[in-house]
Parts: sequence; structure tokens; C-alpha cells
Amino acid sequence: MTLIRPRLTDYHNISLAQAQCDFAIPFFEEDVPLYVDPFLLWKSPSQQDQALHTSLMSSFNRQGWLSQRGKSDEAEKNFIIASECDEVGLGVSMTRKGHRIGAGTAQQILRLFEVIPQYQAQGFAHSEETQLYVDGISKDRISDFTCNFLKSFLIDYTMDQCENLGIPLYATSLDTLYDYRSHTFLADQKVNLPLNPMSQKPLLLVPKRWLRFVPWISFDDYFASYCPKDDVVNQHGSDERVHVLSFNRDNYGAIAAYVQAKERTAETCHNDPLFKQIPIISAKRKFAEIKALPTGNDDKNDKKYEHAASQLLASMFYPHLDYADVQVRSDGGATIRDLVFYNNRDVDFLQEILADYGSRQIVMELKNVSAIGRDHINQLNRYLTNEFGSFGILITRNPLPRAMFRNTVELWSGQRRCIIDINDSDIEMMVEVFESKQRQPVEVLKKKYIEFRRACPS
Repeated sequence: MTLIRPRLTDYHNISLAQAQCDFAIPFFEEDVPLYVDPFLLWKSPSQQDQALHTSLMSSFNRQGWLSQRGKSDEAEKNFIIASECDEVGLGVSMTRKGHRIGAGTAQQILRLFEVIPQYQAQGFAHSEETQLYVDGISKDRISDFTCNFLKSFLIDYTMDQCENLGIPLYATSLDTLYDYRSHTFLADQKVNLPLNPMSQKPLLLVPKRWLRFVPWISFDDYFASYCPKDDVVNQHGSDERVHVLSFNRDNYGAIAAYVQAKERTAETCHNDPLFKQIPIISAKRKFAEIKALPTGNDDKNDKKYEHAASQLLASMFYPHLDYADVQVRSDGGATIRDLVFYNNRDVDFLQEILADYGSRQIVMELKNVSAIGRDHINQLNRYLTNEFGSFGILITRNPLPRAMFRNTVELWSGQRRCIIDINDSDIEMMVEVFESKQRQPVEVLKKKYIEFRRACPS
């Protein structure tokens, strides 16, 4: 399989756009750049999510309880295990493999249950508060703590989603699984889960409603808007991070006030989508930027065109085509930049593209030239193999010259390969359709395809 940035659903040939999916569709070779924010569970109207947050905090605070009763080694081990959850694939790793915290960091967390009376007596209301006291604890650790302590639920959720979609489950084992009855991590637990075909490791799916780029309660937010920096400087001489953390440990009231403020504004806390379309005004500005660029590569105009067109088209085609990646390749000494999209097949003509041309992913070659020539068509044609099938798009400035259009028709007649162009006029129409909100910009792509097929011999 040669899918670009392969995802679980694409691998199993399941037609499902990310926007239609209840979970973040996992990649096989890299993380999804989002994190579980437990605050979303705390503020959720769902009784299930609220109960899960209660369970999370019970497990988290249990470690402090163990430490206070002379079992700090056990609590330290549990926090170390809970600090990394590779099965969910969330974060910024390009290998889907992270690293656990060290014993020193785990000990610093446990020390909070001893040195801050409120945590000693009542425990934490939000595990995210640890970011405000301990260096090395941030959004990735908070996310992994949550996933590990709630892994039992995530197993059930994953199985349910896979059974509904027809994603196969396999007998496999998890290195660790937190057991609520014994309050310990059990080793080598047998489960049925989907597998990553690249590594044969189990995958866990995570509800989109839990995910944010940055936790609602975070150090950066606290430091920017709530931290009493003058008091920190007076006490420690500067407001460097290490001094702020030390100040916080001695001044619980500052943290309590911050957390209360975040709870009061909970109604404005929402999950983040993996991809968000640019606003209409931004789309119009981006097209104006494209329109003003001269053709050619002087003053890096080709790079500017590729950058602007990539940003704009990713939004124009969403959610019918999920943006996959930019690919850079060489052909005959020329450097070529392609946009690659997942074919979600949620409209009829995209289903036809898969059925007739075998295109599970759609490649769009960017050409900032005044006129498309035969070499440009041949370059794209040579690239149309495997998961790209035999359908490709040239993103360029002007309509194809008549001779080049005939060339694409002959290519279809002789090899059943379909290459169409999207030029400035088409992109302008997409922006207008996007602004009107009465139709979808992908319909412009469908229109170009229908026009091309009508020109082909029956």
C-alpha cells in the first residue's frame, strides 16, 4: 500500500470524512496533533463524561493517597506508567512512539499531595493543575494521564466504533491496563482492537469531543493572563518559568483563583476540530493574493503560489476531500509540488472517481505557469499509480490551451487516464460559491470533470 499519510479508515477502504466521524481518525505513521483535555469531560452535559472525569480524578488522587500511606514507590511507578499512551497516537510524534516521565518528575507530582495542604486533604479537582507546579508536565502528559486512567472505557469505545464501521478487530495485548478494583496497572492484558498494519500494535480511538490543541487550564494561559508576576519577581527575582512554578507551590490561593475563573467561563470551552476552514474574508484575500502573482519562478513566485493555493484549496474542498499532505518530487530535473487529498467519496462524482479510476487519494499538481505544456501533462501522468489511480488535477493559472486539452482527451481515450485542470477562474468560482453558502466548492471540481467527460468519445 502506498497511501500518503495512511489513516485507519482509508486503509480499510471505509468512506468516511473526518467531519462525519465521532473520533479522530488515527494515522499509522505519526500522531494526530491534538490532546485529550479532561476539562471537556468535567464541563460536558453528558452524564457519562462527567462520571468518567470523576473516575479519572479518583484514580489520579489515589496515587497521592498511596504516597501518604507509605506506598510512594507504588504511586511513583503508576504515574510513570500513566505518563505515556502510545495506543491513542495523540501529540506531535512522527513515529507514534513517546517517552515516559522519569522518577524525579513523578516524585514532584506526589510531593504536591504533601506540601500543599488543600491537595493533602482533598486531592486535585483537575489533574491539569499539576502543569502549574511541576516542570515537564504539559498538555501531552495531561492527555496521556487521562487516556491511561480511562483506557478501559477507550477499549469499549473503540470496539463499538469499529463494529459499527466494519473495521476489523484482532486479538492482541496491551502492555498495561489500569484496573479500578485493584487500583493498579495490570500487565499484558488480552483485548480485541484494531491494529496498526505498519507496526502490528493496537490502536485506541478517542472521541473528538474530548480533544483540544491546548488544555483549557494551562501554564501558558495562566502566565499570560492570571499570574501575579510582580509578586513572583519580588519573591524570586524574575518571572522565569521555574520561578513561577516555585511561587505557585507556595501560593495555592493564586492557583485556586485561576482555576475558579476557568470554571466560571467553562461555557466558552469547546473541543478543537482537526481541520478548520478559513473564514470567507480570508478566502477572498487568499485568492486576491494568488491573482496578483505573476506566473513563473522569479522572486519565488512559484513558491508563493504553491503556498497560497495549498491553504485555499484545503479549505475549499473540505469536508469532501480531507487534506492529506504536500508531496515534493523530482521529474526530469524539475521539482514538483503536489497536494494530496483523501477521497472521502461522500458525493456521487467522487465515488465515480474511485470506481472508474481507482483513486483512493487524489493528487493535484501545482503549476504557476502561463500555459500548460505536454511535459506538464506527462509529468503528472507518470505519477498516477497505485492509490492515486488514474485521475489527477493540474492546478494552474489559465485554462488548458486547445491542443493540450485534446492531449488529455487522447490520453483518456487511449489509456483511460483522466487529467483535468483547475485554473484561476475555477478557483474564483469556488470562492464565490464558498461565500454564498448555497453550494459546495467541490461542485466546481465536479463541473470540470463533467465537461471533460463530455468532450471524450463515448
